[in-house]
Amino acid sequence: MTKASIYPSELESAQPITVKQPALFTNVQYTVGATDSRFFAELRDRGKIMGTRCETCDLVYVPPRMNCKECFSELNEWVEVEEKGLLVTYTIVHEPGIRQPMEPPYVLGIIRLDGADTGLVHCLGEVDPDHVRIGMRVQAVLKEEREGNINDIRYFKPI
Repeated sequence: MTKASIYPSELESAQPITVKQPALFTNVQYTVGATDSRFFAELRDRGKIMGTRCETCDLVYVPPRMNCKECFSELNEWVEVEEKGLLVTYTIVHEPGIRQPMEPPYVLGIIRLDGADTGLVHCLGEVDPDHVRIGMRVQAVLKEEREGNINDIRYFKPI
């Protein structure tokens, strides 16, 4: 079969492939830029989750963005959002991997915090994966000693 003869119907019936390969780098440091720097500093220093708001579209982005995805306006207004929110979707991670935040099985979800219009990807804790459901209310659990990165939020727990 040539590449040109593969049609979508054939791809839909194809068997999935699982590839396991080691990561090339296990300890990478990088500059997160002005927007994420402020987000992480607020989280580290004040334990606050912040977003950026578009004055034109009135959308609040968490994690924060530099520009609105709808109107491309520059986002300069910072707003605090709640530590509580709604689980929009999730997956259960069963396989171990490199630098995972928790031992499998664990839940990785997208949480739309109260006051935000976008979702934040993070782990869920203090919950049996079999009892997780879309639409459940969750709350951030912060570390006592924070370092200025996304892991300052230990996980989100059901409320």
